[in-house]
Amino acid sequence: MATEFEARLAEIEEAFADVEAKLADPEVLADPGRLAELGKRHSDLRDVVADIRGWRGAVADLAAAREMSEDPEMAALAGDLETEIEELVERIKAALVPVDPDDEKDVIMEIRSAAGGDEASIWAGDLLRMYERYAERLGLRMETMDTSPSAAGGYDKAVISVKGRGAYSKLKHEGGVHRVQRVPRTESQGRVHTSTATVAVLPEAEEVDVDIDPGDVKIDTYRSTGPGGQSVNTTDSAVRLTHIPTGVVISMQDEKSQFQNKDKAFRVLRARLLRMEQEKAQAELAGERKSQVGTGGRSEKIRTYNFKENRVTDHRIGLTVHRLDQVLEGALGELVEALAADEQARRLADG
Repeated sequence: MATEFEARLAEIEEAFADVEAKLADPEVLADPGRLAELGKRHSDLRDVVADIRGWRGAVADLAAAREMSEDPEMAALAGDLETEIEELVERIKAALVPVDPDDEKDVIMEIRSAAGGDEASIWAGDLLRMYERYAERLGLRMETMDTSPSAAGGYDKAVISVKGRGAYSKLKHEGGVHRVQRVPRTESQGRVHTSTATVAVLPEAEEVDVDIDPGDVKIDTYRSTGPGGQSVNTTDSAVRLTHIPTGVVISMQDEKSQFQNKDKAFRVLRARLLRMEQEKAQAELAGERKSQVGTGGRSEKIRTYNFKENRVTDHRIGLTVHRLDQVLEGALGELVEALAADEQARRLADG
């Protein structure tokens, strides 16, 4: 009798054969949309099916080798095959773990100063630059959507969009409170201060992902404030959206065009509503964001950046790296990969 694992593998092989048959169907070949959909499905299944076939072959070879185990060469081959089978099984199991459906989406990130006054705003600016450099390393495109510069330097708030394949998969674990420990520029006694900034990471929603009734959105326009030039500050180009059912409020004023600000505001609104739907949250924005960034207090943190020790510690997985200077230049790969591996391990354990 086939085990549950073997039955699951048979289902995957059957699905792959079905996809290959459909890809040869003239009707499918004449439908670009269907062809693209099946092509992606074929690509998704191809590697795991190759591993399944490799596993089946190795299992058959092992059975044959064991029948001749009195031969030293066959006994050694059996040992090698057992190792190969273990590796293939682990790889197949990892491939069977459901992927996050948002992993390929673009991202909207909100970076806000939290505890620490002026130093928190400066730290928020440092985080923004870190993510800009990280995005550059990955070939992702970053777009500034809305900012509130601080008089002390840095930002009280920065909203950015990150576009490119797998953007959400690379940034989703960055959501939370980021704590910095360093001597501020304004500190004359050399004392180390602790400040925080919060980061919220939202998968960007397409219009088909979230249905927004125009009647549910109140749109206000007003004159932009702060730097931006005469055309920004003398016209009613700023836009504020209020989603009446949830109370979510989005304001945009960075662009000179009211149309551009409105378009960006709706993008952020869709992302927020998508996240609220995913989490089944029926609360306003503050309640939704709290699950990810908390209150921003100094004791709440996902990661600590200690300048004196050139150290970065991710508290969720207990990982410490002693190259803070490189991390702030965008070298986040080791942290991101470790967090992704932890997520994969938890999914495997749950599955």
